[in-house]
Amino acid sequence: MPTKADRVKVPKFATEPEEAKWWDDHKDMVEENLIQAMRDGTVQRGAVQRLTREARSSRNVTIRMAEADLDLARQQAEAKGLPYQTYIKSVLHEALVRYQRRRMS
Repeated sequence: MPTKADRVKVPKFATEPEEAKWWDDHKDMVEENLIQAMRDGTVQRGAVQRLTREARSSRNVTIRMAEADLDLARQQAEAKGLPYQTYIKSVLHEALVRYQRRRMS
């Protein structure tokens, strides 16, 4: 297990795009640290394990989109500092969850 001195320090970010870029640039290191913590048994139950399980259980899909919708998604993703496919996935997820909640209430 790394000591406090060995741990990577996450900086404070001025903007959301700056933060997104930092996490994207360091995703390999974050994944390695997570895997090591899982091996060491130092990771706690909860969000990290759930996110790891969900990420591994995802599937690639191909969809057709109107060019105008794709352009709009790219513009919005850029404004948030995210890759456009990640942004589209998050928007779709939010819409699905919102729809499910409405159906259940």
